[in-house]
Amino acid sequence: MITAMIAMFALGYLAIALEHNIGINKAPIAVALGVILWIMYMFLGDAEIISANEIDFEHFLSGNPELTAVPIAQQCAKFVTNFQLAEHLGDTVQIVLYLIAAMAIVEMIDIHGGFSVITNRITTKSKRKLLWIVAFITFFMSAVLDNMTSAIVMTMLLRKLVSIKRERWIFAGIIIISANSGGAWTPTGDITTIMLWMAEKLTTINLMETLFLPSVVSLIVPLSICTFWLNRKPLAAPSITAKQNALSYLNRKAKLSIFLLGIFGLLFIPIFKAITGLPPFMGALLVFAFIWIYIELMYNKLRDIPYQHQHRMSEVLGRIDISTAIFFLGILMAVSALQSAGVLAAASEFLDTNVRNVYVINSIIGIMSSIVDNVPLVAGAMGMYPTLNVEAIATAGDSAYMLNFIEDGVFWQLLAYCAGVGGSILIIGSAAGVVVMGIERITFAWYLKKFSPVVLLGYFAGILVHFIAT
Repeated sequence: MITAMIAMFALGYLAIALEHNIGINKAPIAVALGVILWIMYMFLGDAEIISANEIDFEHFLSGNPELTAVPIAQQCAKFVTNFQLAEHLGDTVQIVLYLIAAMAIVEMIDIHGGFSVITNRITTKSKRKLLWIVAFITFFMSAVLDNMTSAIVMTMLLRKLVSIKRERWIFAGIIIISANSGGAWTPTGDITTIMLWMAEKLTTINLMETLFLPSVVSLIVPLSICTFWLNRKPLAAPSITAKQNALSYLNRKAKLSIFLLGIFGLLFIPIFKAITGLPPFMGALLVFAFIWIYIELMYNKLRDIPYQHQHRMSEVLGRIDISTAIFFLGILMAVSALQSAGVLAAASEFLDTNVRNVYVINSIIGIMSSIVDNVPLVAGAMGMYPTLNVEAIATAGDSAYMLNFIEDGVFWQLLAYCAGVGGSILIIGSAAGVVVMGIERITFAWYLKKFSPVVLLGYFAGILVHFIAT
């Protein structure tokens, strides 16, 4: 049955990767895959379930002594449904709620033209200078927001700044790299760092301190090379000028207030976690609620704005990509089924035995993230390697190696970097790459030939910087 579960996951993953070819959204495929794998796990067999979860099973029985008198099959069923499934679902729902709240906040800023506060200030006519400006705006924007949103905003801006298609593709490629590198060094910049942060594998300060420089290097290396792909002629298109957002009747002051409220709200989430000790999704929901209240009060005050031009939160919630959140729900539950069945522990043991080097292991994970989605890769790695404490390391045979897996350990730092930055190696390796590919109609082959080699140089340069720094 274990082999069948692995085969089913591989088949489902292939269908997810080929969603555009088969014409089926990846969200329902992921949800179906997650449910099917848990069904298969339920029929795995009592002995196999207990063997894969021996300590947890004993702990469950000790906390539920009334189950000791019932048949072993019923004990296993209760263990799976009341303990394992509930625990994994709780962890997964936290991430989904965080994503929904964060996406709603970002969409609220965008629909009110808040991002024009940044984009309207770009006026240079030098292509090379513009390339660096766009790169670092995207880098820091994705660190605060998320890589997909940052990529969309900056790519749409490019269409107003750069008229030559092939030159715009170079800018677009840099946007993909900048978005993924920028999202790797903060807890809110990428879904993988969100996952690691919420699971308490990494803390905010350590993540930013250890990954900022490698992330910058992973951008600067390809950016420096791509600069020479552009000639010194001035931009053919005129610089963009500030104008009223077509979707909003609000003035500049109102847009700025929504922009600042949203940005500072997102920045407040790590502070909320540090102060209260509550999970980050609670902070995200709190910020979401306050912004919702603010928007309602604002429109109640501005009665001269026609209702059809008011962008209240009820409209915003209809505009956010709920299918993305559903996809995460499905794929994380699928990975948790493999974890419960002991598949990830077996993979971990294989890597520890045959590789036993966190830099090599994570480099492989990063390259794989350019081919397959980094969410299940990171979820799988989190399931393969539990966070160790001092007591566990003291009894370990190789304490120096095991130190890599403590909270803020080198393994988790590298996992955040490699999974995030590695997604830029191929244009289909990240959400940012996929959306830019769709907007600009960039071909897979062109990106592979033009950008993949320089991305790899930056990717390994960042790993080298991290190795030297640690």
